[in-house]
Amino acid sequence: MSLISVEEASARVLASASKVSVETISINDAFGRTLAANLHSKRTQPPFNASAMDGYAVRGEDIQLKGNVLHLIGESAAGHGYDKSVGEKQAVRIFTGAPVPEGADTILLQENATQIEDKVTVDAPEVTGRHIRQMGLDFAQGRELLLAGHRLNERSVALAAAMGHGHVSVYRKPRVAILATGDELVLPGDAASKDQIVASNHLTVAALVTIAGGEAIQLGIAGDSFIALERGILAAEAEGADILVTLGGASVGDHDLVQNALTRRGMELSFWRIAMRPGKPLIHGRLGPMAILGLPGNPVSSYVCARLFLMPLIRAMQGDPEAGRDPSEPAILGCAVRQNDKRQDYLRAAFDIDPEGLPIVTPYDLQDSSMIRVCAEAGALVIRRPNAPPQAAGDKCRIIRL
Repeated sequence: MSLISVEEASARVLASASKVSVETISINDAFGRTLAANLHSKRTQPPFNASAMDGYAVRGEDIQLKGNVLHLIGESAAGHGYDKSVGEKQAVRIFTGAPVPEGADTILLQENATQIEDKVTVDAPEVTGRHIRQMGLDFAQGRELLLAGHRLNERSVALAAAMGHGHVSVYRKPRVAILATGDELVLPGDAASKDQIVASNHLTVAALVTIAGGEAIQLGIAGDSFIALERGILAAEAEGADILVTLGGASVGDHDLVQNALTRRGMELSFWRIAMRPGKPLIHGRLGPMAILGLPGNPVSSYVCARLFLMPLIRAMQGDPEAGRDPSEPAILGCAVRQNDKRQDYLRAAFDIDPEGLPIVTPYDLQDSSMIRVCAEAGALVIRRPNAPPQAAGDKCRIIRL
């Protein structure tokens, strides 16, 4: 199977996404979840004319002259309105958020008035209609305000609550099983021999799964044997995983057994090599209802591929209409870069902002895909198209901000 472009790989991954099931949850648990149905407001906000300030609810015509004296007849507080009408030269003490009584059309600010017992003197006239939030200023009952596919953030979850929704219909979190592979790996904190390294990719991928709205399921490390790999695949199926992510063993070396193990189990292969750096050997396919992404073992390759392919797949499974949106943005190169070869490159780069607010990115000299430190320090990935010509410092480029 020949190398395919990043664009074609992305399109195939997104096209393979099957939406997960829908569930109804409390609004208390809705942050970060993706709506499965449009939300219409169950109420009007505010549901009444409300005071925007502390002061006195009055008729505007009664406060046009300094020194006018009004008769105080009651009080309107938030949650406890005044249920009678305001008449000529009358005032009702009112507080922010409280209902404006019938008959009143203006709020006289408390700092512009003097109250002595039940007499209120106008110290400064006020324009009629001021300081009142009209009923429905924010939204009206029945209005469609949030659409299916929207991921609820800290602002939209507040809007959904204000609309009167105590429960919302959302897509279930896609369950993503993560299986690290390789005899050379040990889990963090475990004793390692002189020939072993500490596994870390599974933690990076799990974090990206969470960011994308999925649920990460750690399956541990499978050794380099078909028995161990099959045991891991069966565990993913038993967990009801929507996606199985394998880490390492995606190439064609003598110890790269993952693709064969998946094929033996019945995987339908979509592709396994992409014209990109880092991350050329990436397995994509389907095993029954479970999507398969076999990420490379090198930490940076694993990270870049998870950002480019796994996160959009998770979002697409939740009905996000922007799952395939281009994540890149323009920036300025902080140093020269040489001509690129036939693979699309993602260069780890330092990130800064120039005095005009434009992103400045400076690729690191060392770009080895095993270097976790450089990846951790990077603020952006500089995208270099296949066969891109040399560029000088100050030239425009495209980046993915980290």
